[in-house]
Amino acid sequence: MNFLLPSEHKSSEQNTISSLLKTLIASSGLLLSFSFVGDLNAGGPEASASESQSGSKTSPLQVEFTGPDTPLLTARNGELLHAFEHIAAKALRLEEEDHDRVSFDADSYKANRDLALRQSAERAIASVRTTGEPYAFAPMNSRERRLLHLALKESGLPTASSGEMPRRFVVLYPEGYDASASARSERVAVPDRERAIRNSFRRR
Repeated sequence: MNFLLPSEHKSSEQNTISSLLKTLIASSGLLLSFSFVGDLNAGGPEASASESQSGSKTSPLQVEFTGPDTPLLTARNGELLHAFEHIAAKALRLEEEDHDRVSFDADSYKANRDLALRQSAERAIASVRTTGEPYAFAPMNSRERRLLHLALKESGLPTASSGEMPRRFVVLYPEGYDASASARSERVAVPDRERAIRNSFRRR
């Protein structure tokens, strides 16, 4: 196993994540390497997605995995990749709303997922404008909800997050729609959507 580390002056957060990932990879027997991408304190493509307590914007702590076992990280909708990311956020003692300060990726999984989210946002906007009904997305993590809110913002339609973690999801509303009046229907619609997704995988 080969661990690619940044310069000698890497931050304490990078040290924490590096030690954690070394332990996880060694104990799991996975054939993986990792490297830190960019500068923790420099702006980047996702710099606007996270702010420190002082209000200053910071870029996420980004880690890129490589190696023969990267497909295991991205299998099942990136389940293992997100698990590593979640453990790292906990190791840094980040609050739930700050978990997107840590971003792990492998084989461009996040980039492809972001593209899928933008396409999903476009379909939702078209659906809401055509039907006049709210559109509830499937549950997703805080980073993806934030990106989805940003993608939907350009439409001028109101959005809100609903539900409790880890089942929290985004809802897109028609202009002037009373969000509180639709709470009950949203709780019913989301399980139906999830059931349809599970059934589609069973047929494959």
